[in-house]
Amino acid sequence: MKNLTKKNVAKLKPSATLVINEKCKELIKQGKKVYQFGFGQSPFPVPEQIVGALKNNAHRKEYLPMQGLNDLRDAISKYLEKKTGVNYSKENIIITPGSKEAMLLMHVAFDGEIILSAPSWVSYEPQAIIGRNKVHWIETSRENNWFPTAKQLEKKIQSLKNRNLIFILNSPNNPSGTVCKNLKELATVAKKHNLLILSDEIYTDLTFCNKYDSISKFYPQGTFISGGLSKWCGAGGWRLGFFAVPHKLSSFLESIKTLASESYSTVNSPLQFAAIEAYKGDYSEYKKKVTSILRSVGNYVYNNLKSNKVLVRPPQGAFYLMPEFLNNKFKSSIKLCETILEDTGVAMLPASEFGFKSKKMLTRLSYTDFNGAEFLKANINGNLLDDKIIEKYAPNVVEGIQKLSNWAKNL
Repeated sequence: MKNLTKKNVAKLKPSATLVINEKCKELIKQGKKVYQFGFGQSPFPVPEQIVGALKNNAHRKEYLPMQGLNDLRDAISKYLEKKTGVNYSKENIIITPGSKEAMLLMHVAFDGEIILSAPSWVSYEPQAIIGRNKVHWIETSRENNWFPTAKQLEKKIQSLKNRNLIFILNSPNNPSGTVCKNLKELATVAKKHNLLILSDEIYTDLTFCNKYDSISKFYPQGTFISGGLSKWCGAGGWRLGFFAVPHKLSSFLESIKTLASESYSTVNSPLQFAAIEAYKGDYSEYKKKVTSILRSVGNYVYNNLKSNKVLVRPPQGAFYLMPEFLNNKFKSSIKLCETILEDTGVAMLPASEFGFKSKKMLTRLSYTDFNGAEFLKANINGNLLDDKIIEKYAPNVVEGIQKLSNWAKNL
């Protein structure tokens, strides 16, 4: 088993999202016009008060507690309780260098099998392979908003001999930009079968209905939560995340803490002090503006791309759409994306990177190719923004979608 696992790890390739980002940069260096719809990065600046807190603590050079600053864990605990109604005590929270690292440690510490729904974020399966955990897929449908039904989840659990399972749920979802509408039903199945859930809530503050929905509300005793500053705070490169564990599973956190102590030791000291401000401060106005912009740009893309050649669900959160191109011209979604990039300059990711079969002509489109700092200066009132404002502040999105739409008409 060990040698087999080493071979599986050796076969892993770099994360598709990072690869497309590097490829776009290289094409731009060559003087080519590229519409960067492939990399999922927040375009908005980190709020000034949080940046100020980082500057004020730049002198901090000491190793902080391996589990993270007590005050930061306390702030996150209170933040989660306010958002979800569930108490994850500060003793059951660990600070990590990004939520991605938190999830990797979970996979390494866990001895069981993983249930993923297609579509799922590109790194869930590779991390499971690194952790030597077998992955089982549930293919979802547009009709159910790209999430599994309770019936599908139960059927999958019953088909598996190993009942030591974790189901990973991400809502709003990367890559579809949709929100899970059947959390309670999924929680009921999970509770019935003692299924553990990892609720990846990195985008939950960017839900367009302005409602923070977490499956932990319905199944607190079996739900892990991961989150961080990358998306709502625009601080992807800062690399600060957290992992919260229910009280009855606190022994599992001990394993993660041990792994953390032998890998990254402790998270960047100045950043942890700045993060206290991020979780304690009131950034509701900032989030309101950000979600208003993202919702408006997402709707613009949706309205200008959907057609009898392109099927797509309207945006519900995060900054993604998952269009399906109706044609039999291409052998794979990889070839589809390569051709689109070559013909139009529009960079997207193929659905095969997110768990779908290669012949499914779906792609992930991230509509964040604009200057977020400039866009925040616009007259934003919380409603859908006028197309003229979008044309002014997101010209690359407008131009890229026009090119993609025209290309699709010729399929």
